[in-house]
Amino acid sequence: MDFSAEENGPEALLRATEDYYQEIALELATATRRLRDGELGEVKAAAQAVKDLRVAFQMVMDERTRVDKLRKQVAGVAGGSGGELDFAAARAEIGRRLARLRDAGGGG
Repeated sequence: MDFSAEENGPEALLRATEDYYQEIALELATATRRLRDGELGEVKAAAQAVKDLRVAFQMVMDERTRVDKLRKQVAGVAGGSGGELDFAAARAEIGRRLARLRDAGGGG
């Protein structure tokens, strides 16, 4: 997953997570096709792809929720509600999310 200096916010992380989700889904489809063709050695790969897909799906959903929350906060600040974004907390959260992505992607 590439994160350029320009794209290091939560939306970039969400896009990367969705890309990861799509990649795992394709691996699962390939393993499933091979199973249908009688390649029983693909059972382990299919099971791992299902696990990875579940993790990636949860990350996508978590990030979408987080991005929506940040958008509402930004809209509130722009609208004069007096709220402030905690950029240090946002950076820390993004770091935690990146670590989760690295851990999830490092197993295969």
